[in-house]
Amino acid sequence: MTVKIVGAGLAGCEAAYQLLKRGISVQMYEMRPKKSTGAHKGDGFAELVCSNSLRSARLENGAGLLKEEMRRLDSLIMRCADKAAIPAGGALAVDREDFSRHVKDELCSFEGFCLINDEVTAIPEGRCIIAAGPLCSDGLADAIKELTGQEHLHFYDAAAPIVSLDSLDMSKIFRASRYGRGEDYLNCPMTKEEYDAFVDALLSAETAEVHGFENDAVFEGCMPVEVMASRGRQTLAFGPLKPVGLVDPKTGREPYAVLQLRQDDAANTIYNLVGFQTHLKFGEQKRVFGMIPGLENAEFVRYGVMHRNTFICSPRLLDRNYRMISRPELYFAGQITGVEGYIESAASGMLAGISMAFDVLGRPAPVISDVSAIGALGQYVSSGEGRGFQPMNINFGIIAPLEKRVKGSKADRYRVVAQRSLDYIESIKQELGAV
Repeated sequence: MTVKIVGAGLAGCEAAYQLLKRGISVQMYEMRPKKSTGAHKGDGFAELVCSNSLRSARLENGAGLLKEEMRRLDSLIMRCADKAAIPAGGALAVDREDFSRHVKDELCSFEGFCLINDEVTAIPEGRCIIAAGPLCSDGLADAIKELTGQEHLHFYDAAAPIVSLDSLDMSKIFRASRYGRGEDYLNCPMTKEEYDAFVDALLSAETAEVHGFENDAVFEGCMPVEVMASRGRQTLAFGPLKPVGLVDPKTGREPYAVLQLRQDDAANTIYNLVGFQTHLKFGEQKRVFGMIPGLENAEFVRYGVMHRNTFICSPRLLDRNYRMISRPELYFAGQITGVEGYIESAASGMLAGISMAFDVLGRPAPVISDVSAIGALGQYVSSGEGRGFQPMNINFGIIAPLEKRVKGSKADRYRVVAQRSLDYIESIKQELGAV
């Protein structure tokens, strides 16, 4: 039996691995490099389009818990991310090219893996996982629209710029992570006067036209910096430019505002502007962001861009394993289902791949409890608010609450939730064939 997978992103690659390791052949369809999405830069597997960060590594954070659950269930994406990790304080960030290469090498090592570089414009017959991502081609989007019998929902996503390290003025920049957790970030401190001048320039800067764009159609987690600034003069100072936990060694005090830069490659030559997703015109990005101390002569190796992300109304269509209720041989995985974020996409691909493998092998599909982050995501996607359904990052709010009240801080409570989750994952590893 062969399963078709459409899309070589994080979700598709994770799903493919879960099938291949269980002896099931995979035909993976990827339209790049024949046809690009407008947001991808290359033709590699599991390309990270926006940030290079897989977010927090701490178990008291939903993303940190989700990553640890996936590690324990033998995740390809987590194994390759750990191999390609680069310094990022309390987060897991990767060298994009190394990460992509590790993923491709592992999948191509399986005899049952076949890559077909071609665009899919119709829903394949037989067992299939649609993991084309939120940037699927118009042809496939039309086929999905016809299949689901509904208009697609959509939101807009944005990517932050990347600059070269040797073009920065390090005399104005200091190295530090928040709260003394290492020195993995570059920090550009701003005085109140510099901050005010920057906000004024940002609010008057010219944006690139994006067809059909409306500010309220942007996913909150990837809000363009200029849209955030329009919500209030201090929004950035309490958002991506917040100085909390950072002390400028030149003054011994927290700056009024701080732009953080995060390493983006293993060679330590390029850095991305953390939280600075944007759809300003390229020339405006260089002019306005160049007002930030240390970036006056910054060389932009990639400018920020905005693109449309599409997702289906999953609560009406999918079960908690991401299987289409009306067509059980068809699964969806990744951001097109309404999970938001790299690691969430990979987790959905993991669960879809495991469930599809059970189907192929004639075994009852697993039901993973929402006491775990993986199960909670599947539960959210399959039972969300229907018409009001919106993309969701993993968070403790969607994980099943504790049966007993825990005394102490929120972090104390989250540690108990995380331990319960990991104990549960350990208890089902054998059943899922993850060991």
